[in-house]
Amino acid sequence: MKLGIYKHSKTGNLYRAHFIVKHSETLEDMVVYEALYDNDKSKYWVRQLSSFIEIVEVKGRKVPRFEFIKNHE
Repeated sequence: MKLGIYKHSKTGNLYRAHFIVKHSETLEDMVVYEALYDNDKSKYWVRQLSSFIEIVEVKGRKVPRFEFIKNHE
């Protein structure tokens, strides 16, 4: 997976994927990413890599959950 700016397929919100890390107990690959919009719950998030890159259905179309937009600035 490329690190950089991604757009969420359902909300259209932008995020910056910073790191691929390992879960300390399961060793599962995880993505650390940052909300690039005002979010009162958190600025930084973590999600399983498999979930970050999976294909989801939006309005009857199969699309990536997060669409790569560009490299880090």
